[in-house]
Amino acid sequence: MADLFGDEWMKKFQEEWNKESELSDALAKINFNSNIGYGIDGEDTPRGVLVVENGKATIGCAYDGQELNWDLRASEDNWNKWIAKGLGMMGLGMAYTSRKLKFQVGDYGAMIKDPRMAGPFIKSFTVMGRV
Repeated sequence: MADLFGDEWMKKFQEEWNKESELSDALAKINFNSNIGYGIDGEDTPRGVLVVENGKATIGCAYDGQELNWDLRASEDNWNKWIAKGLGMMGLGMAYTSRKLKFQVGDYGAMIKDPRMAGPFIKSFTVMGRV
């Protein structure tokens, strides 16, 4: 298995992201563009980055200093649990308020209040389970 959020893992995540219409097509409707970092809480930098242009993931790779709009961090155990089981809206809220999921960069409050972004964000955890 590829290292969590390593280059190979991120490339597979990019492929799966684009296959999921509830994620890529939904975000295309709102012209969503973002550099999203994924990493382990306590590490200096994220491990991987996904570049999204108009909802489609155009680059999935190891992090190499890219500017980020979002930087999501959690323990490796929590990531693995969410990847295996998914994460619903209530679980996301609990993960955020208990600081199990941290937004080093990005506005959780603005994202969660916009159903056009919140739904696809939740779906991204399901897609991670396909990697």
